[in-house]
Amino acid sequence: MAKLGKRTRAAREAFAGKEDVTVEEAVALVKNNAKAKFDETVEIAVNLGVDPRHADQMVRGKVNLPNGTGKTMRVAVFARGEKADEAKAAGADIVGAEDLMESIQGGKIDFDRCIATPDMMPIVGRLGKILGPRNLMPNPKVGTVTMDVKEAVEAAKGGEVQFKVEKAGVVHAGVGKASFDEAKLAENVRAFVDAVQKAKPAGAKGAYMKKVSISSTMGPGVSVNIDSATGN
Repeated sequence: MAKLGKRTRAAREAFAGKEDVTVEEAVALVKNNAKAKFDETVEIAVNLGVDPRHADQMVRGKVNLPNGTGKTMRVAVFARGEKADEAKAAGADIVGAEDLMESIQGGKIDFDRCIATPDMMPIVGRLGKILGPRNLMPNPKVGTVTMDVKEAVEAAKGGEVQFKVEKAGVVHAGVGKASFDEAKLAENVRAFVDAVQKAKPAGAKGAYMKKVSISSTMGPGVSVNIDSATGN
């Protein structure tokens, strides 16, 4: 067994016996033990009582975190003509059509969000096997297939987080940076949990939200009391 580093041991000791705590306690614990040499991301994981293999139990959505993510979001837009100009003016990092498709097919994926106008989807559709597994495929349900590219680009740049349940029934995302004020992190956590709660699918049976936990990039996780996270 690999020997644990001093920082890892200290973090695990600090987290020992801490379970089912309030959002505020969890945020303080994670923030105070984020000791890496970079500004760690505070991450949330929500275990759901769904089986995403069934279409009526798929969970996906988006949320504008009230205090942003602290991450610089690189945005690519598939558009032509006026819509391409609109995307560039809104701050898109990469704008193109066939040229952008070829770049992605060549392995160049230097963006975090992909947006497309509806007329571009025949081109974008060819990239499904590349963008799909990376959760980058534009989708009208979360507003990334749209004629309003200005709003979509500005939302992405302004702290909008998209989420999609994984095979194991877990939704996860970054909800801020360890350098954020504790109150702002707590507010972001609750906003994210609220959005996941509102995205509850019709086919969900029994307990929907089973576990909520937060961690930093390099630190252990701590489970959060679900009532505290949902504001109940």
